[in-house]
Amino acid sequence: MNGNASPAIAAPVIHTWSTDAVPPPQRLDYWIGAVCEGFLEMDVTSPLAGSFGATLESAPLGAIGVNRVRGSAQDVYRTPRAIAHSRSNYYYLLCKTDSPWVAVQDNRSARMLPGDLVLVDSRRCYELHLLQSADTLSLELPTAWVESWLPDAGDQVARRIDGQSGWGCVLSGFAQQLSPQGALKPPLPAALLTDHLGGLLALAAGTAADAGGPAASEGARAALRRRVLDATRERHAEPGLTAASVARGLGISERSLHRSLGDGATTFAAALTGFRMQVARRMLGDPRFDRLGIAEIGFRVGFTDASHFVRQCRRHLGLTPGTLRRQR
Repeated sequence: MNGNASPAIAAPVIHTWSTDAVPPPQRLDYWIGAVCEGFLEMDVTSPLAGSFGATLESAPLGAIGVNRVRGSAQDVYRTPRAIAHSRSNYYYLLCKTDSPWVAVQDNRSARMLPGDLVLVDSRRCYELHLLQSADTLSLELPTAWVESWLPDAGDQVARRIDGQSGWGCVLSGFAQQLSPQGALKPPLPAALLTDHLGGLLALAAGTAADAGGPAASEGARAALRRRVLDATRERHAEPGLTAASVARGLGISERSLHRSLGDGATTFAAALTGFRMQVARRMLGDPRFDRLGIAEIGFRVGFTDASHFVRQCRRHLGLTPGTLRRQR
């Protein structure tokens, strides 16, 4: 063996569990074990125990997990005992497209229609009542990742996100394009796809909260801050973008914009630069952009002066754009 050889890194694969592997009388018990292994500790019952069947496919997509469940009607329970036995916990974003179902958490019941989405937190008890089938997309989301997008994530559980209108419709369409098979060969870098997911989740959750009635002042400020940051992220590539311009686009005063960001201990200039550097890092790390010069990449992320772009990269990313590209 070559002493300089690096250890091989295992390529991601789709993990599959199917009740077809066991005789019919054993399938429900097998499925409970599969769910506990593939997701986390839960109890499962089914009115179709005698003819039960189901499959679970799971694959990683960057920081998140993409899971697809297909099978018979069932009721899933996350119990205190199961929580105590779990080694790790996540939020799950669930979407079912073929039939109505019900999600329950924190004494709140969400009655879901096909295409709707709902968030549940595995650190607290919940119930999923899959009344006609179990065909569900389940996105496994790290708790810190969700809470970086949703300041009030704990209050968002078991709230129906309408998959037929507004940002919920956009989120539903995006989520439905994700699959374990697609996660192995994503059409764009996984980090970019998960960033899109996080942004859409923040927008859709904010819309759902607004539809639920008047928000408390703290929640309203958090929602405004998300709107400001989302708008800044969307417009980061505009040269000379100002807080006044973003405020006009949102229909708020410039003072309100600055006050909303102050609640989060940041400034408009810092947020804008952060978004620009985030995109610049991605472009410099992607071979597809090698045909572009450094000045062109700087222009595409909002810098009209190439030397200013180089200085900002050195300050915020620790290296010049050329060095980042060579060392990716």
